[in-house]
Amino acid sequence: GRLLRQRPASSNAWNGTSSSRRTRTRGLPAAAAAKAGADAVRILHAIHDFLPRHRAGSEIYACELARAQRSRHDVFIVAAEYDPGAAHGTLRWRVHDGLTVVELVNNWEFRGFSETYSSARVNAQLQHVLDATAPDVLHIHNLLNLSLDLPSLARARGIRVVATLHDYTLVCVSGGQRVHAAEQHVCDSIDADRCSRCFAQSAFARQLAAGRLMRGTPGRAVGRAAAALRALSPRSTEAAAQHLRRVSVDPAQIRRRLAYARHVFDAIDLFVAPSTSLADEFVRLGVAPDRLAVSDYGFVPAARVPTNGRAGGTPIRIGFVGTLVWHKGAHVLLDAARGLTGAFELHLHGDTGMFPPYVAGLREAASGLPATFHGAFDRGAAADAYGALDVLVVPSLWPENSPLVIHEAFMHGVPVVAARIGGIPELVVDGVSGLLYEPFSVQALRAALQRAVDDPSILRRLSDGAPPVKSIAQDAREWDARYTAIVDAPAPGSVAAG
Repeated sequence: GRLLRQRPASSNAWNGTSSSRRTRTRGLPAAAAAKAGADAVRILHAIHDFLPRHRAGSEIYACELARAQRSRHDVFIVAAEYDPGAAHGTLRWRVHDGLTVVELVNNWEFRGFSETYSSARVNAQLQHVLDATAPDVLHIHNLLNLSLDLPSLARARGIRVVATLHDYTLVCVSGGQRVHAAEQHVCDSIDADRCSRCFAQSAFARQLAAGRLMRGTPGRAVGRAAAALRALSPRSTEAAAQHLRRVSVDPAQIRRRLAYARHVFDAIDLFVAPSTSLADEFVRLGVAPDRLAVSDYGFVPAARVPTNGRAGGTPIRIGFVGTLVWHKGAHVLLDAARGLTGAFELHLHGDTGMFPPYVAGLREAASGLPATFHGAFDRGAAADAYGALDVLVVPSLWPENSPLVIHEAFMHGVPVVAARIGGIPELVVDGVSGLLYEPFSVQALRAALQRAVDDPSILRRLSDGAPPVKSIAQDAREWDARYTAIVDAPAPGSVAAG
C-alpha cells in the first residue's frame, strides 16, 4: 500500500492558501518537488461509482481526466460500490489503471429515505477519506451513493470544492435523468408529487427495500448469498428484486431532499457544465451564474476511421452505443428500424446484464430484425466498434448534457442521427455533422434513417462535417487553471490580512 500523509493537527496548514501549498515541497526529493511545484495540487475526485465495473460516460470521463492530471498532481478517486458480501460502510483501497481508488461499500442499509443522501455512517467514512487523502481540491462528479454533505465536510477542512455537472442527480431522486419512465414523461419542472410516484417505481426504491432487509443480518450470510446469486445470474437477482416490497416516499420527503440540495449549491466554489443547456437549467434551479462556467468534455484523441457509404445493396450499418436502459432510447431505434425499407443492419453495443428486464424487452422488439447485441466494449476496442458502423444513433429520451458517444463518433468519423433534446443540438448541427429528429418520435427517426439507407452519400458528407473534439490534455490544462485560481483565492468568509 501507498503511504498517505495524514492531515496535521492544525487545520491552518491546509487552509487552501498558495503559501500552504508551496510549503509542502520542502524536504521532498527533487523529482517529487518538481511534481509538487507551486501550481501542483492534491485532487480528490468523487463519483457515485467507478471503473472497471461501471462504464458509463461520467465514469469514463472522470477516469481519463484523472489520468491526464496524475503527471502533475497527486490524484485520488473516491467512489461508492454495492457489495452485499461486504459490510455496509467498508472502505477499500485499490488501484485502477495507475489511479488510487478509495471504494466505499454502500449497500443502502438505511433506516429511511433521508439517509440515502445524508447518512451519519457514510459521512463518517467520507471524513476518513478526506483526512487520509488531504486534498487541496475536491472535484465532485456525482454525489449519488455518497452524501450531499460531502462538499460541506470538505469546506469545513479548508478544502476548496468544484463540480462537473453530468446530469440532474442533485435535484432528481430517481437517477438524475428527469424522466418518469413509468409515465414516459420528461420532467420540465421538478414536481414533488410526481417525484414521489417516480421514486416508488424506480430501482432505487427496491434497493432501499433490499437494504432494510439486509440491515443487521447476522454473519452477513444473506449478503454473501446475494452476492453469489448476482455473480451467477444477474437476471435472477433482478427478477427477485422485483418482488421486494418497494419503499414509498411522500412528497414532503422529496421537498426536504430538494431543500437539502440547495446547501450543496452554496458549498461549491465553481460548477462547470459541459453544455449551455445544462448550465441554464442549473441557474434556473438556483446555482449562482457567477459560480458556473460552460466547458465541454475533453477526450483521448482517436484515429479517424472514414465512413464508407454503402451502395449496390450492401447493408448500412446502424449503431447504438451506450447503457441499455429506458431513458437512452434503444427501444425507439428498434421500433423505427422495423419500418425501414432497403438493406441495413443494427449493431447494439451495451452491457446486457445491467438492466435485464429492459434488455429482454429489447430482444423481443428485435425479433425478425437484422440486429446484433454485441455487449459492452473496452475503451481499447472503441476504434474497432466505431469503425464497423456507418452511422451512430443517439435516441435519448432525457435532456442529455453532452453525450460522450457523440464526441467519440465525431473523432472516429462516424456521422450521428440524434434526438433534438438537452445539449445534443449544441453538438450536432442538423444537415452538417448529423441529422436531428424530435425525441420520442419513432416516425421522425425512421424518416432520418431512411434518408441514409436510400442515399448513402449523405453519410459521407455528414462525416466530413464532424467538428474537432477537445483533447483531454487541453481539458486538464483548463482544470489546472481553475484549481489554481480557486485554491489561491481567499476562502469564502475570510478576512484579508493587512
